[in-house]
Amino acid sequence: MEAVSNFLASDLFYRFRKSPVAVIAFIVTALLVLSALFAPWIAPQNPFDPGSLNLMNGFSQPGVPNQFTGETFMLGTDDQGRDVFSTILYGLRISLFVGFSAVMFAMVLGSVLGLIAGYTGGRTDTIIMRIADIQLTFPAILVALLIFGIAKGITPPSYRNEVAIWVLILAIGLSDWVQFARVVRGATLVERNKEYVQAAKLIGRKPMAIMLKHILPNTLGPVLVIATISLALAIIAEATLSFLGVGAPPTQPSLGTLIRIGQGFLFSGEYWILLYPAVTLLALALSVNLLGDWLRDALNPKLK
Repeated sequence: MEAVSNFLASDLFYRFRKSPVAVIAFIVTALLVLSALFAPWIAPQNPFDPGSLNLMNGFSQPGVPNQFTGETFMLGTDDQGRDVFSTILYGLRISLFVGFSAVMFAMVLGSVLGLIAGYTGGRTDTIIMRIADIQLTFPAILVALLIFGIAKGITPPSYRNEVAIWVLILAIGLSDWVQFARVVRGATLVERNKEYVQAAKLIGRKPMAIMLKHILPNTLGPVLVIATISLALAIIAEATLSFLGVGAPPTQPSLGTLIRIGQGFLFSGEYWILLYPAVTLLALALSVNLLGDWLRDALNPKLK
């Protein structure tokens, strides 16, 4: 309770309350995340359970009773009779899971490599940073495509759909670790020459303990800001890969997969199959990105 009271009295929370954009972005993000978490209880049907589908409900318009069954669907249905609202909720679960997992993987990998490069210096620092520089010359989506293609190529065909989500997380995470490594390395170069680090060396603390217990906590501020902004980019990257047909499998469709499916019906009049998943993806990415921008400004001491 004391920690909550301190947070509510902090300057960070005060700046949050005084920023309407941050409050609205937080509310939208929270609603979408909670909707995804409680999808099995909120969704009218499980859209990926064939036993719960009725093909006669296919292409039902939003809010209009189906001419065959008389059932009404708030956001309409797709060609297989799946409720679009339910598919969005379940697709959100995949998109958020892949986004969070990929960012966590990239953050851990980049922070560890940045700590090692900044603290040890020398040849180790040179090798890690040159690899990072080389990767930065390629667009992140192309790196993710390359990694996804290689991983999928070495995976037995019978297991590809089962591991597709984990391969997707690996591909996006490996394409996004560089920015974390560069930021942590820069902060480590500053922190390693400070008195508390020298004191830890004098009392015999091991390098790994110094990096993890003394230097790393002082680099978490900018890392959290990058992670928040990277979450929106990771969700968009996942949607892009799924839209291209190389992301989430058809048995576990994400928002990108739903957009790809809906795109095939756009010019035949069933606009809702594409529109509502696209609007959901836009709202999620925009709200998370706005939160990241606010957090970056709020933690910048020059703007206080």
